[in-house]
Parts: sequence; structure tokens; C-alpha cells
Amino acid sequence: MMKNDLIWFKTRTVSERKEVFDPIRKKYVKLTPEEEIRQITLRYLVEQAAVPPGIIAVEYAIRVHKMAKRCDIVVFSPALEPLMIVECKAGHVAVSQKVVEQASAYNLKLKVRFLLITNGQQHYCYKVDFDTRSTHFMDHIPTYEEMTCNGSNDSDHRALS
Repeated sequence: MMKNDLIWFKTRTVSERKEVFDPIRKKYVKLTPEEEIRQITLRYLVEQAAVPPGIIAVEYAIRVHKMAKRCDIVVFSPALEPLMIVECKAGHVAVSQKVVEQASAYNLKLKVRFLLITNGQQHYCYKVDFDTRSTHFMDHIPTYEEMTCNGSNDSDHRALS
């Protein structure tokens, strides 16, 4: 379960602009409601799902239907193949079908096996099956070990809340 708590994050105020240090991008960024959720999710992925920080990309640029887009977070395999797209929304933004479609559109390009959509309060994780052209709702956020295996490790589920 992800805790919505920025107390452990490095923040600062510059010219009345609140910023948070992003350890993946290694720089301070403007602290918006969406950025807060992105930082909480990054921390969860690294500390709870055991994703190595060096293979995470934040605001990863892609082109979808000739349009420039940015995935909030992309997790890569040790061979640097994309494994998971994470779409973060601010806490007050509902996780709607439109948001799921946004992540799915990004997946047309990256072809990842896992999609995670969160607003910090609601978390939806899907496993993509390209053979059957279907997605399966997961009742947990997979660990990095599970993401890098072909099968599912049912003994290590992280409950969604």
C-alpha cells in the first residue's frame, strides 16, 4: 500500500515555488499535486517493489500517432526493455476510463506487460497479455522480480488500496 506522505522527501521553496527533490532525475522539480503522487509512487516502487532506481525513467518521452507524449514513469528490465508504464494523477483527479485509455495508448508504443494507474488513493494495475490481446486486472502491484519473470509469483502479492 502506498502512503500519501511527503514527510520523508526533500523539499525546498525557491521564489515562492515549492519544489521536491526527485532522486531518479536527480534534481528539484516543481511540487504539484501530480508530482506528489509521482514521488510517492517512485518511493513505493523502489522501497516496496524492489525496483532498482537506475532502471526507472521519469517523464519518459515517446511518440504516439506522431504526437509527442510523456509517460509519468517507465520501469525497465535489466536488458533495458520497458516492463511497466505508470500513469500518475493528482489525488483529486479520478482514475477514469480516459486515464486507462491514455496509458493503453502509450503502450501501443512501448508494449509493456504491466500498467499501473494511480491517483494516490486508487491504484489499478493490469497485466497485458499480447497473445490473447487482453488485459487482466491484478489485485497487487508486482515486485520487480515478478515483473522480470514470465509467470506470476502469487506468494508475494502487494495489496492495492
